[in-house]
Amino acid sequence: MPSPSFKFSSRFEKWNLEANRLSLLLEEKKQKGVKIFDLTASNPTAVGFDYPAEDILRALTQPQILQYEPHPRGLLSTRQAVAEYYRRRGELVEPEQIHLTVSTSEAYTFLFKLLADPGQHILVPQPSYPLFDFLAGLEGIELLPYRLYYNEEWRIDFDSIADAVTEQTRAIIWVNPNNPTGSFIKREEAAQLRQICVTQSLALIVDEVFSDYAFLPQMNQKASLVGESEMLTLVMSGLSKILGLPQMKLGWIVINGPEKLRRQAQEYLELIADTYLSVSTPVQHAAPHWLKLTTPLQEQIRRRVYGNLLFLQTQLDGHSTCRLLRAEGGWYAILQSDAFIPEEDLILMLLEKDNVLVHPGYFFDFATEGFLIVSLLPSAEIFNEGVSRILKRIV
Repeated sequence: MPSPSFKFSSRFEKWNLEANRLSLLLEEKKQKGVKIFDLTASNPTAVGFDYPAEDILRALTQPQILQYEPHPRGLLSTRQAVAEYYRRRGELVEPEQIHLTVSTSEAYTFLFKLLADPGQHILVPQPSYPLFDFLAGLEGIELLPYRLYYNEEWRIDFDSIADAVTEQTRAIIWVNPNNPTGSFIKREEAAQLRQICVTQSLALIVDEVFSDYAFLPQMNQKASLVGESEMLTLVMSGLSKILGLPQMKLGWIVINGPEKLRRQAQEYLELIADTYLSVSTPVQHAAPHWLKLTTPLQEQIRRRVYGNLLFLQTQLDGHSTCRLLRAEGGWYAILQSDAFIPEEDLILMLLEKDNVLVHPGYFFDFATEGFLIVSLLPSAEIFNEGVSRILKRIV
């Protein structure tokens, strides 16, 4: 038992790590064997997709996986396969621009180390995924929000960016499409963001893990920012979403920008990566084979996501108390209603009375209450029943 004078890092003091009421209730129901209609599902391997198991496993039987060839950027053959993935999407990326990581979460930590000293700021969209707070907090970086607003589509509030930027700001994060709003950056927004970064000497960190899953591609959307070269641009993605294989743990960072700045960033990133050398050799050798499976795996996910979105649209068409906010891509949908206030009471009631698990808006840092976020990944059986139970509850 630690002595009374023993102290852990103060990093953990900002978070309440005790189980909340929702977690306790969910665990209680699971122990009783209650069937939960889980509309928070984010693990594609657990929702009934048909994976080509033989092809996936065969890629892990290559003899070269027994030889350790560490490289801070990752194996050249793997980076070439990632570059080919971008070529198929119409984007020119050279293998030399790519740094492999274990995941996009690790990529964030590398970039926080690269760009900011403890106590400095990085701007993050609001609403957005709550993982950012933990990743930044563990690096001693402070996140400052900038606002996304909704007016029949989601847009960046550039006034809120101007208000948030200080001398201590080092970078801006954009998620393309954003999670959970499903909003892609528009071309005119990208131009404004570019000008801010160049004028204020800021880096742009872009998370594109969901960018292959656009619902309604439009001419004014930018599907990727890997081509941005006027400021230091660091674009992340990985197998977790591209192939629905989060367990294979492979992500990457694509670096672009003015040559001198890009080369300096690559040199520093190599130092960080060489310190950890965390990317698995077997996964690196297997990845070129797995990336050839992109089309059939993504088609399954798209059919599921589109089918659930269509059901949701049908159920809410003409609904008097609840509306579906417009999304342009990703795996999530947002419902808005005054009947969702207070959110915490509603999500507890849905789980306790209806066995439906759903995310409240405050989980994603929505500025006001009245939102529920539903995953579009569950099977149609789970999704349809879960949504029906929610709508019955609020009528």
